[in-house]
Parts: sequence; C-alpha cells; structure tokens
Amino acid sequence: MNDPQTKEWLATPPRYPQANTVEDFRRNLGVVKTRIADACRRVARDPATVRLLPVSKTVDEARIRLSYAAGCRLLGENKVQEAHRKWSTMADLPDLHWSVIGHLQTNKAKLVARFATEFQALDSLRVAETLDRHLQAEGRSLDVFVQVNTSGEASKYGLPPEDVQAFVHKLPTFSALRVRGLMTLALLAHDTLRVRACFVLLRTLRDRLCQDIPAGIEMNELSMGMSGDFEIAIEEGATVVRVGQAIYGARPLPDSHFWPAASPSTEWKP
Repeated sequence: MNDPQTKEWLATPPRYPQANTVEDFRRNLGVVKTRIADACRRVARDPATVRLLPVSKTVDEARIRLSYAAGCRLLGENKVQEAHRKWSTMADLPDLHWSVIGHLQTNKAKLVARFATEFQALDSLRVAETLDRHLQAEGRSLDVFVQVNTSGEASKYGLPPEDVQAFVHKLPTFSALRVRGLMTLALLAHDTLRVRACFVLLRTLRDRLCQDIPAGIEMNELSMGMSGDFEIAIEEGATVVRVGQAIYGARPLPDSHFWPAASPSTEWKP
C-alpha cells in the first residue's frame, strides 16, 4: 500500500458507501439502472440492450446473499478459486450463476468448466483448448468473450487488437465454447477522452470482425465499462457493463491495486 495512487485513494472518502441491507442493495441497483437508462437516452439506445453484471469480487457470502435477495442472479468474479468457493457454499441458491471475468490459468480451467455460466477473459488458445476439453468431459458448454487489451498497458491481460482476428478464426475448433463477443478493461484514468478511446477501439474492432466472421461465432456483445466509466462505455456501444463498487460499496483497495500502473501505452489506431 505504499504506492502514491493507493495512498491518495485511502486519504479520500469512498465514493461508494457500503451496502449492508437488502434495501441498500435495492437502492444502489436502482441508481445504477437509472444511470444506464440515462446513458442510453443520450445516444438513443434502448436500456434493454445493456446487461448489468454485478461484480462481487472480495464481497463475503453474507452480503452476496443480501444482493441476491435484492435481485442479483448472475455475478462476476475475478479469481477462480474465490468464485468456486462461493458457488459451492451457496449451492442452495440454484438460480445464482457466476461469470468469471478475470485472467484464467490453465490449471484452473477445470474449475471454471465445472461451475461457470460465462467466461469473459479468453485471450489464449491454450486456455481455449483446456477449457473445451474439460467442458466436453463435464457435458457442458460455456459462453465466452475474447479479451482485448485496448489500453496497451503491459499490466493488463488481453490480446493486442491486431491479433484478435486471427485468434477468433481459430475458435470454431472448440465446440464447447460459445463465443459471444469482446471484452476490455479501459485505461484507469481521469482523462475521459483516453478512456473513451479504449471503448471506441473495441467497438471498431468488433465491427471489422463482423465483416469476416467464422461460422458459429457471434460478435453481438461488447463487455466494457465498470463503476467509474460504464456510462461512457454505453455511449460507445457496450452491451454488458461490469459494476461492482457502485452496487456493493467501495473495496478496501482501489482498482489500481488490482491493475497496477504500467509502462507507457503503445498506440493502436482503429
């Protein structure tokens, strides 16, 4: 916690208060849905075209159950083992489903194949092959998003934009993977123009891919935007927004702790 970004964050009152009751969660969900609707209205979109994915990483089981009571049925988790543990301990809620939105190592693919409904961070053929093999063994299939590194930061996972087309054309080999679209993490910055550029890049890339898409692959979904920038993402075409702190409350550490600052960005023009 010695980096300047973390110190500054800890010295600032949290923007998002903790939700500790069902009523708190209902209120926070209502506020987020209103923000989604307002962003859609600004660009003449139907709010029904945007799916809200609440992100419950670092949230304990008791508060997840409160959010479930408030209506949350699909939750996003970054860490596979944490998500699998929560899935196991909340097996009494059979309609509670899990989306893995963080980097996946091949040795954790077996767990994802066992419990996840969705995987939003596919950026490796080795992971695709391993996931597919375990899914086949489980008799399951899985919705997946291809993760793209639109910020050019070395600290972030995801394919370079120029590698995505060749990668996508190899995915029909893996029949248990249902490719739905693309996912990205934007630059963590106060400069909204640079943040917006990440979302524009992903949408532009998706539009290019749709001109030459393999059979069995879908590119309808764009998962982009978090608590601090999802309105910008919606304005640029997001169909899924991953929102944690605006629903559950501020985490003990800032996002910069999970995605540290990287070396200067490389430029990729859409």
